[in-house]
Amino acid sequence: MKTLGLYKKEKLCSSRAIDILFGPGGADFSRLCYPLRAVARHDDKRSSDAPVAFLISVPKKRLRHAVDRVQMRRRIREAFRLNHHDYPLCDTARIDLGFVYVADRLMPYAAVEKAVKRILAALAEQYPPASSDNTTQPD
Repeated sequence: MKTLGLYKKEKLCSSRAIDILFGPGGADFSRLCYPLRAVARHDDKRSSDAPVAFLISVPKKRLRHAVDRVQMRRRIREAFRLNHHDYPLCDTARIDLGFVYVADRLMPYAAVEKAVKRILAALAEQYPPASSDNTTQPD
């Protein structure tokens, strides 16, 4: 049975990595799936062995009340936690992923989960897993 937890190694905490991710020319992948915008980049220098390290940003400009920002962060984190195992990524890739909330009001969990699934599917296409079937059939 697969575990559905999130671990410290899956959180993007390095200020250097965050600056590079959101800086000019830093992102390899950018996708808008309302109410979320995702930015990702391949980072071989990250010491964590997790394939994806992520962060969540809910700007105060979008949601003025702290309780609303915390609630949206929790919804995004839960949607990622439950769904990131369903989209295999390249095992050797180290991907830094940032979720930015772009809606002006609270969104229901179903909308957030749908956006996270679309982002993860697009990310899996961008960084496909290595083929596990290396056997070739003779002609």
